Amino acid sequence: MDTIWIMLLAVVGFNLAMFVPAYIYKTDKLTDISYALSFVVLILFSYGGSSQKWPHVLMTLFVIWWAVRLGGFLLMRIRNKGKDKRFDGMRENPVKFLRFWLLQGVSVFVVLISALLFMQVKNPQISAFAIVGIIIFGVGLYIEATADLQKWHFSQDVKNKGKWIESGIWSKSRHPNYLGEMMVWGGLYVFAFTSLSSTERLVALLSPVYIIVLLLFVS
Repeated sequence: MDTIWIMLLAVVGFNLAMFVPAYIYKTDKLTDISYALSFVVLILFSYGGSSQKWPHVLMTLFVIWWAVRLGGFLLMRIRNKGKDKRFDGMRENPVKFLRFWLLQGVSVFVVLISALLFMQVKNPQISAFAIVGIIIFGVGLYIEATADLQKWHFSQDVKNKGKWIESGIWSKSRHPNYLGEMMVWGGLYVFAFTSLSSTERLVALLSPVYIIVLLLFVS
């Protein structure tokens, strides 16, 4: 478990390092993709300290796959928009801006906790239950990516300015991108479940629960 706390310090340290240029240059480009980058840094750091069995490779690839997709989309979006209005009044205030980066580092750690615990298992197993987790993850990633792309194309049409998208997957769900995100982390929890101890399963449950609460009641 000591390794877990080291990883918490690592991801918080990474976000503090990202805060410095983001604040100096008052740029949202770094801020908007840092979330995905934090996952890549932490899962690679975790993989380096694992026994590096093939299930560990799978978990690492799943997280990186998700992060590259999200990071690429966010980069495309911020390059198009130029700035993220969510940070108005924050990027100029060092205390508020620093608080955002610290919270983001902790949030990445909590969301990734099931994967981090799985990476510490010496001989992880790929059971039938784990395969179900892979399927949930894959479907969730597809839904999230498709929803983001559909909304992007919708928003690029000037005829749709001020309108809410109600076509494609968005005709079935108010926020299918949120649904996909919940499924991604729920699927990775299921993937890790059989390889974890009873105590680890309870701690790892923080991952899907945290992202669900964040998306439903905070975001």
